[in-house]
Amino acid sequence: MIEKYIHWLKSIGDAIHLGGGTSLAFAETLATLSLAVASVLLYFLVRFVVKKTVYKIIQLSTNKYDDLLIKNKVISRLCLLFPSLLLGALLSKSLPDFPETTALLMKTNNIFQIFIVTLVASAIVTTIEDTYNTFDMSKQKPITGLIQVIKIVLYLVCGIVVIAYLMGTKISSILLSLGTISAVIMLIFQDTIKGFVGGIQLSSNDMLRIGDWIVMGPADGTVLEIKLTTVKVQNWDNTITTIPTYSLVSNPFTNWRGMSESGGRRIARTINIDVNTIRYCTPEMIERYKHYSLIKDYLAQKEEDILEYNKANRIDTSEILNGRQQTNLGVFRAYIKAYINNNPKLNHNLTMMVRQMQPSEFGVPLQIYAFSNDKQWVNYEEIQSDIFDHIISAAPMFDLKIYQKH
Repeated sequence: MIEKYIHWLKSIGDAIHLGGGTSLAFAETLATLSLAVASVLLYFLVRFVVKKTVYKIIQLSTNKYDDLLIKNKVISRLCLLFPSLLLGALLSKSLPDFPETTALLMKTNNIFQIFIVTLVASAIVTTIEDTYNTFDMSKQKPITGLIQVIKIVLYLVCGIVVIAYLMGTKISSILLSLGTISAVIMLIFQDTIKGFVGGIQLSSNDMLRIGDWIVMGPADGTVLEIKLTTVKVQNWDNTITTIPTYSLVSNPFTNWRGMSESGGRRIARTINIDVNTIRYCTPEMIERYKHYSLIKDYLAQKEEDILEYNKANRIDTSEILNGRQQTNLGVFRAYIKAYINNNPKLNHNLTMMVRQMQPSEFGVPLQIYAFSNDKQWVNYEEIQSDIFDHIISAAPMFDLKIYQKH
């Protein structure tokens, strides 16, 4: 059919007096252009048929994974092979009298096929990643870095195959030549190589997962992506910070995952008591403190213990320094401890204490150490604020003042 078509075109050329050689070139050129147009039309025809059949079947199926073939253009890229195969099969027949031009066009078509196969392979790899990301394991062991390395290798192999094909040499010879410039390649791709190694270390040691809250330099937020060379963090003010992957291996960073997976979020905050307000409790002060229900039983028991101790040791209590006595700071500590022990928003299975720390020029620090049940940031801050609102307000009830620099 092609020969008859060329003969018909040549007869048209002869009819308009183009001459023998020119008429032949005219006929074969038009035949080649017609073949190119037919290839383009074949592509659109195949796309149309695929959309009306394969796409419909995929969209109607209950399997969500085959939808990824459409999303990542695996099928649409495969459609590009049909016109290329048509050109490869018929190109030599449309230009039989121009072998050099035919060879050049065939080489171009073959290189196009190599690129299409590479693009299809890349789309399949992306589909594998998307499928993997549908599983919960992907948050613990992200493979984005590995997928990026595979894609880089695919494109490198594609480039090497094309170069070897154009030069008419073996791929092994190209690889040997690349070995001599490996130092240059290492220099160009040093960030990629470092990122790949860093990504492997992060994944194998379970140092970082998507969704982790990390703090590193200006980055303070949730990990969005772990790629080959970078880790993307969305900060709490919704800004985005990008960190080189290898920096997370070579430099220290804080990962709050342990807190997120534990039974509570730690509260460790201090208030400073003015030392000038700390004193021994008088009987009147004790009686007044007994009206506070949280420490009523504590004061009664403590008073009994002190009385027995002083009596057993025959201590003269006419002087307040003799024997054991209660202080308003000690009673206040007991009150805070009773208050947090009765707080339903704290986790009572984890450490809870009120401790006095090293006095300084700012007074005597009292630290409240506990864990909130709710680990959500906003709720956690509400719980912590409510606790310290109460404690600061309660201090004057125990004849104490919170230190405040004037």
